[in-house]
Amino acid sequence: MTLVPAAEPGPARSRLGINLAGPVDWNTEHPFVDVFRLSRQWISQRQGESWGRGPELKRDAHGWVTELEADCWAETPILTGGHAPTGEYVCLYDGDGELAFKHNARVVSRAPGRIVVEIDGAKGGVLLQLRRTNPTNHVRNLRVVMPGFEPNHREQTFHPAFLRRWSSFNTFRFMDWMETNDSKQRDWRDRPKPEDGNWTEKGVPVEVMVDLCNRLKVNPWFCLPHLATDDYVRQFARLVKGRLDPALTVYVEYSNEIWNGMFAQTKYAEAEGQRLGFGDKPWEAGWRFSAFRSVQIHRLWEEEFGGRERLVRVIATQAAVPYISEQKLQFQEAWKHFDALAVAPYFSMNVSPKGGRNTPGAEEAARWSLDHLLDFVQTNSLPEAADWMRKQKAVADRFKVRLIAYEAGQHLVGVGGAENNDALTALLQAANRHPRMKDFYTRYLDDWKANGGDLCCLFSSIGGYSKWGSWGLLEFADQTSSPKFEAVLEWNRRNPRTH
Repeated sequence: MTLVPAAEPGPARSRLGINLAGPVDWNTEHPFVDVFRLSRQWISQRQGESWGRGPELKRDAHGWVTELEADCWAETPILTGGHAPTGEYVCLYDGDGELAFKHNARVVSRAPGRIVVEIDGAKGGVLLQLRRTNPTNHVRNLRVVMPGFEPNHREQTFHPAFLRRWSSFNTFRFMDWMETNDSKQRDWRDRPKPEDGNWTEKGVPVEVMVDLCNRLKVNPWFCLPHLATDDYVRQFARLVKGRLDPALTVYVEYSNEIWNGMFAQTKYAEAEGQRLGFGDKPWEAGWRFSAFRSVQIHRLWEEEFGGRERLVRVIATQAAVPYISEQKLQFQEAWKHFDALAVAPYFSMNVSPKGGRNTPGAEEAARWSLDHLLDFVQTNSLPEAADWMRKQKAVADRFKVRLIAYEAGQHLVGVGGAENNDALTALLQAANRHPRMKDFYTRYLDDWKANGGDLCCLFSSIGGYSKWGSWGLLEFADQTSSPKFEAVLEWNRRNPRTH
């Protein structure tokens, strides 16, 4: 991986934050030197059966397989997104068992507890198989360490290129790292732990997120699970208070996008809001419940931190609808318990099959030239986003809170079935790679600043493009530049905080 030059002025004076890409086996950011951390949940296999049709696996509290039935094995994909270093990876483990590597991998040497395997990281798609495990001493604490990091992998959790790339940003929003959307975590015992076999099932542990922020002196933004009990919230806050550098500020948000009907947290808030009599219409009851529960959560954090000086108490809203912001802020005078109204003012072109008021249908858009599409973004999408910013800033000012962005950037994507139009997907991806996108991001961030926006957390760090969107500022960890990435670094350098 090539180290990316850091952009001045440094975290404390930066206006920008970043949403870090989620922990999945196809992640192309490769933040951890132990790539097993982003392995998929163990898949059960049985000889003679179709893929994934083995018996239910017996696992311990941290997800390690404790025993296997006859003619069965477990396997997990790693590095499926590719673009990882090529070379000799070291697989370390405790316990007694047999491991095998399939696809793009060749075992170089093998000894109890240590296997050296050559992996073609550019191709990706390695299968790690657990062929045998001793029930009285099962295989556990399995690590697959990138080339060159075996001596210090316990202390050097994060890849240096990952640290360098985002070292000049002010805040890391951990929504995806915490697997916030549709979370099932309720009690503190449900949380992800550093000793867990992987961090893809429940998310990255809070201890690891705090460690990252301490290393870079970057502020954390946590999104608490929508089902979390008061004890969960209190224990989470207590752990952060005890471990986080006291010079850092903590952004606290209740879940994510409790207005977006595609998520379980929105449905939960609507049901709870109606149960508590907060409104007859489910959506309005849900908005009000999100404010109500946010206030409760913020009070718990204030109690654990002994005040609110180090906290930014966030309430999030839908950027295009100031009415939702008003409903949340004014309910039971909740605005008195918030420091910031958070929006996601994307410059958007959401293309549906039939189109909408300002957008063509998928078939028509797919026939546009690339220049035509980019002209549309310039003359329609960017001004629309700036208008959202202005209107939301007026709401924030009226309720005496800051305006911040929980997500930001481009939002060119097919929706409602249009994502399956391959020609449209190719066109939208080409737009994201086009040099004009650099100018668009610069203008967009200028508009954010001009309209009084404070912290702006872009979405997102690194991710391969697909029919579901082109979200990453970069597509791969071994990519050093792109129009979006260049624009963001240059803007960050030119626009430091002055307070």
